[in-house]
Amino acid sequence: MDPLAARALETARLKGAQYADIRIIDSAEQSLAVKNGSVESLSHTDSLGFGVRVLANGAWGFASSREVTAAEIDRVAALAVQIALASATASGRPVRLGPPVTSRGFYRTPLEIDPFTVSVEDKLSVLLQADEAMARERAIDVRHGSLVFIREHKRFANTEGADIEQIIYETGGGIVATAINDDEVQTRSYPNSMERQQGTAGWEYILAMNLPGHAARIASEAAQLLAAPDCPRDISTTVILGAAQLAQQIHESCGHPTELDRVFGAEVDFAGGSFLRPEMLGVFRYGSEYVNLTADAVQAGGLGTFGWDDEGVPAARQPLVRSGLHVGYLMSRETAAQLEMASNGCMRASGWNRQPLVRMGNVSLEPGAWRLEDLIADTDDGIFMETNRSWSIDDQRYNFQFGTEVGYEIKGGKLGRLLKNCTYTGNTPEFWRSCDAVCNAAHWQMFGTPNCGKGQPIQVMHTGHGASPARFRNVRVGILE
Repeated sequence: MDPLAARALETARLKGAQYADIRIIDSAEQSLAVKNGSVESLSHTDSLGFGVRVLANGAWGFASSREVTAAEIDRVAALAVQIALASATASGRPVRLGPPVTSRGFYRTPLEIDPFTVSVEDKLSVLLQADEAMARERAIDVRHGSLVFIREHKRFANTEGADIEQIIYETGGGIVATAINDDEVQTRSYPNSMERQQGTAGWEYILAMNLPGHAARIASEAAQLLAAPDCPRDISTTVILGAAQLAQQIHESCGHPTELDRVFGAEVDFAGGSFLRPEMLGVFRYGSEYVNLTADAVQAGGLGTFGWDDEGVPAARQPLVRSGLHVGYLMSRETAAQLEMASNGCMRASGWNRQPLVRMGNVSLEPGAWRLEDLIADTDDGIFMETNRSWSIDDQRYNFQFGTEVGYEIKGGKLGRLLKNCTYTGNTPEFWRSCDAVCNAAHWQMFGTPNCGKGQPIQVMHTGHGASPARFRNVRVGILE
């Protein structure tokens, strides 16, 4: 064990902690952006620090510091115990952690090319080539592209014998074209909204995106949207969601409500709770027989892929919904113990100065049997919607509304007119129960969500969501309020 980690754990024990863990994190992040043919920003940040979490008299205490020295280790570990003892005087039910975690090992993100070895010139070249291709569409007013690269080296140890080292790489980027006229603004993004598709991989991830190769198309589509007809207003129809939009739907209406701390009320005063109460486990019909949702932190390339979570629990693959039935939650050691279960490794923190929370890793919809072309041919009347533009969902993750960048009319089994300002609305179980078809593995993609907020103080976490296009019947569309 790292000597400083061992020192923190021993200090915490001597001060009265029944349990303690420490995370020492050294991270680096590089970001680049290009706007309208010019370099807009270029930054590189480094961060080093540690956090000590302890359990004393049945209550949590946490303290952290950016000074990784022996003296500071002693001070912070003692402070964490002091906070826990103070918290215990006002605490309710004592915390239980369940079975001990004794994980040991090393994990490194599989990659082909370390992105931090690629020159800034080569990175900017990708963005400038894409910008040049978008610029050929004269109706585009704003062109933007960005890349981001993250490396996080962290050590974890606890008083139960765990000793883990991980090096996690993230690579991402995207482009967006914006067209403006006197009445409105329309955008098209690639490969995902907010011009960021991100995963745990190396420079090869950016090369595979081929941003320059898709730039002309998205610019043309953004220009076309200005003249396109609006989505039909306030009707119920069949909707096919593309994989990127479905990933956002999964995040908001499947990932968040299955977070068990949210179910128990930990987020109610900030980001809300969940309609998915513990007594529903194993009996509640979440969706149709075609809906199979899985929490999978071992899926290669996912933004929620790792070796162990921030409690030292091994990454796992576990069903959340099977054939439409709710069968699982995203759990920590503490929340799992309340259900007399063991954690499935869903505790993560956004940095060394934050306590871990229950977070999504990769929450995905398993592929079905359909080819997309056959699914469209099988749909007599409806709308194909793709790429998230807006979203709203209530604090129980029940009622929602989403808007997409682009839509296509479906008539007689064929894609027809381009549609703009497409929206759809519903409630979570009714919507997922209306799913009657999911496309096959050939259409399945893993998407990254690098902006998931939770906790006070706020923690922005990176999560993954795999999906292939799926069809939903009798969906209300065209609500703009």
